[in-house]
Amino acid sequence: MTDLPTTAPEKDLALDAVVDLDVPGPTISRHLYGHFAEHLGRCIYEGFWVGEDSDIPNVGGIRTDVVEALRELAIPNLRWPGGCFADTYHWRDGVGPAADRPRIVNTHWGDVVEDNAFGTHEFMALCDLLDTAPYISGNVGSGTVQETADWVEYLTRGDDSPMARLRREHGRDEPWGVSFFGIGNEPWGCGGNLRADQFASLARQHATYARDHGGNKLVRVAAGASDDDYAWTETLMQQVAKLGDTEPRDLWQMVSFHFYTFAGTWGDKGSATRFSRDEYWATMRKALDVRRIIAGHSAVMDAYDPQARIGLALDEWGTWWNVEPGTNPGFLYQQNAMRDALVATVHFDAFHDHARRLRLANIAQTVNVLQSMLLTDGARMIKTPTFHAFAMSAGHHDAAGLPVRERAARATHDVDGTAVGTVSASASTKDGAVLVSLTNLDPDAASTVRIALRGQAVSDPVATVLAADDPAAHNTFDAPDAVAPRPLDGVTLDGGVLTVQLPPAAFATVRLTLAS
Repeated sequence: MTDLPTTAPEKDLALDAVVDLDVPGPTISRHLYGHFAEHLGRCIYEGFWVGEDSDIPNVGGIRTDVVEALRELAIPNLRWPGGCFADTYHWRDGVGPAADRPRIVNTHWGDVVEDNAFGTHEFMALCDLLDTAPYISGNVGSGTVQETADWVEYLTRGDDSPMARLRREHGRDEPWGVSFFGIGNEPWGCGGNLRADQFASLARQHATYARDHGGNKLVRVAAGASDDDYAWTETLMQQVAKLGDTEPRDLWQMVSFHFYTFAGTWGDKGSATRFSRDEYWATMRKALDVRRIIAGHSAVMDAYDPQARIGLALDEWGTWWNVEPGTNPGFLYQQNAMRDALVATVHFDAFHDHARRLRLANIAQTVNVLQSMLLTDGARMIKTPTFHAFAMSAGHHDAAGLPVRERAARATHDVDGTAVGTVSASASTKDGAVLVSLTNLDPDAASTVRIALRGQAVSDPVATVLAADDPAAHNTFDAPDAVAPRPLDGVTLDGGVLTVQLPPAAFATVRLTLAS
């Protein structure tokens, strides 16, 4: 949200704002709603992949219920095979007849042995079933430039080249379209413990040999910083531009960073479902800090690329809690509560407000790991509150952003000396409609929001809310719909002024029709 000169808030009004419908902002790329599937815990095996011989309904080994559920989200892209796993993954181990593929040890996640049943062909088949763009993460940490070059050729070249012939030997005649290719992952940590200047040299090499073949055009994503390490971003930008350049070198098209939300310390992040009010508010303060960090990386990039030709990518984000009791600590399995959904929705608002520079984001992760969309238990599957937050926000995909400008100071809650806004909002327009997203972070009080919609007439508000009596509420296999969307009452439109009554700890969307 952007600010107008403010006055004292009207009593009982948590947000008083203006949206100018005739002054659209940058397009909100659908790829800001991307997802992430790593060989970690039960994300791939038992999550997406059960094998062709499984009693669980599947298409070529990929479980049908998961695909059908995720298609409801219109997933725009899916990142694979990692994560940290990507920098130990050698793609040739995962192609060819399944019986001939070598077994490998997943040293990063649980120290388990896997048989490479799910490899390149299986992932690309999954992307086809989901109708989503593949985001391949290349191995810079332990791989070679030749591996990068060969994998891209294997995936995307259509003539009689060596890698195209090998692909055909493995049963795939035509090349695939690959949208995004990651140059490394967390090189400052699990991807090699490198300095920024060390990685920059490797990234230049790998990006050079991740070539465009035929009509396929890769968006190369250079692995970037942890949180607010702006020096890392500057080092990467210096590889492609000088201060004030208007035409950066076309070496990579995006630079990434990672940011996770938790209430405690890195060693004790807190429980997903058992938390105090203080821990709840600490979580929201941390989640809202993503705005500062996006703005910081964007400012660094603006100095080297003022026309924003190179995009910023947040290709790992989400909540990270202590694992559920009794589960493998290396599998990162956690429950997903209403609190997690609210963390997601305030991220969405930040993404929308920074859509000029931020072009790609991937929540970690899709199934059974960290802030998942879905949880599975054998043949059973449930949708999480975060799933519903994504589904309710799909109307923002590729829409024109509409800045929400405050005209009075909004309500805040003090969190150890930091004033945390209790309401977050964003809006967009597409296909003759306006979609307004509203989040009430206050877990103990309802909030009233008033937004003046100016510049064009609107009508027929349709409101949906995701809420629960307790922000720790979550869905289980015995109660799969404990937290689910429902119609929202208490919404009025009078003279172009939208007024919404939000329950405590709630996310709502209001869709309005634009006058033709």
